[in-house]
Amino acid sequence: SSGINAEYGDNDGTRVLAKYYDDHFASLKDKLDFEANLFKKTNQTEFEIIVIQGLTVVYKSSVDLLFYVIGSHEENELLLTATLHTFFDTISSILRKNVEKKALFEKMDYVILAADELIEGGVILECDADLITSRVFPSGKQDDIPISEQTMTQVLQTAQERFKWSILR
Repeated sequence: SSGINAEYGDNDGTRVLAKYYDDHFASLKDKLDFEANLFKKTNQTEFEIIVIQGLTVVYKSSVDLLFYVIGSHEENELLLTATLHTFFDTISSILRKNVEKKALFEKMDYVILAADELIEGGVILECDADLITSRVFPSGKQDDIPISEQTMTQVLQTAQERFKWSILR
């Protein structure tokens, strides 16, 4: 069966997140071998599209991350590219334009939700980054996010800000 697959890795070739929606690869080993080969072919190139093992792959890099959207060789390249840009723009909004591995790991739950809002079962559900972002990520400031939902870094930053302002008064 065909469908859209999405994969996100770091600039060392390590998988950060992968979503496979078809049975193109029979085993985890096949997936990992494909990912290693894909990384080797895309790591040092300027291109945004490649055909590898009969699959069309569009990709984008940002600081220490690589984003891939993979479809069958019959898939429309423009659709794959639009999907990639939608996901990247969504992640960029969630990470407040700081698209790098550390920030991504801090917000991984939102990243996974965004991936699920974008593609389900290999079918593209939405191509509006703002809409996906509004569905999965609270739009308020960190102070507006309940402390139970904040990361430890956010809690410490909020505490530092409040302490600084209490001293300055």
